[in-house]
Amino acid sequence: MSQRTYFQDFDLTNFWDEYDGYTSSEEVTNERIAETERLLGYKLPLSYIELIRTKNGGSPVNVCFPMDEDDGYVAISAICGIGGEWGIDSDSLGSRHMIDNWGYPDIGIVFGECPSAGHDAIMFDYSQCGPEGEPQVIHVDVEVGEGEEPVRTFLASDFEAFIRGLVHEDVYDTSEDDKQFDLEKARHAPFTPLLQQLCVSADSIFPQAEQTIRRLAESIIEEKGFFALHADPQSHLMYDLEFLLYANAEGAVERDDYLAAYDKMLVFGPGGAFSTGGYAPGFVSDWLDERVKSGRIVEVAADHGLAFEKGYREEILRRAAEYSGSL
Repeated sequence: MSQRTYFQDFDLTNFWDEYDGYTSSEEVTNERIAETERLLGYKLPLSYIELIRTKNGGSPVNVCFPMDEDDGYVAISAICGIGGEWGIDSDSLGSRHMIDNWGYPDIGIVFGECPSAGHDAIMFDYSQCGPEGEPQVIHVDVEVGEGEEPVRTFLASDFEAFIRGLVHEDVYDTSEDDKQFDLEKARHAPFTPLLQQLCVSADSIFPQAEQTIRRLAESIIEEKGFFALHADPQSHLMYDLEFLLYANAEGAVERDDYLAAYDKMLVFGPGGAFSTGGYAPGFVSDWLDERVKSGRIVEVAADHGLAFEKGYREEILRRAAEYSGSL
């Protein structure tokens, strides 16, 4: 019995974008495939193997997968290969890392990167077929509230159907409208109740807190095209400002208590509130742990809570002043 051939009458020569930041230099050999399958505990789909033999991971030209009419589409930024920094078997960014550290369900393999940098991803779902079967392709969103399960959305019955279903982003280009919508919210939408309260409480040390946060958010939106906080310098400054406001109102705070309160400041709020609307907790905890490790946030001996080191606190206020001009 001959082995099935995948992607018949489908032009794979023009499938990949020239950008190769996600591409592994490792050769996709049978031995390397078997090693990856042993590591992850699942049989890789043959159609996936056939695709990554043409290029071992990378960004496709077509990056949008259409959903039902009301749902629009799911955007991807890369299909991960094997080996290298972005491979599905990578220790630092691979599937097991995403499942163990970022809250993705332990039902298969995370193989598709999305533009949100960790907030959502594309997975092989083996929950119905078993580890040796043909997995479905699903979208998983981990931008959920505390204690809530990630949202799983069925995309395709198999990997080949997923690849054939991708369309070019020009079909759904609403980026400018989305950017203007987020800018309008950054300028005028009410803050969440907690963030508004913290800004008022900080009036004596940080009288332009609200204005500064709005201006910084505008700068983030201008750079990214939308409002989200990740691991970039401006996002880290926003994390710093939030911690500054919270610690000013509450005093030195326990690490876990702060992380539990974080999503009530600039993540979730009443309808129409200025917020990100969701987040990946790992970005915030990684920022906090780095600040503690570097000595910028220190433990206050009297109550064992955390607070900014005095010199760094003053540095944050100086940097914030750059964004305090009139709107």
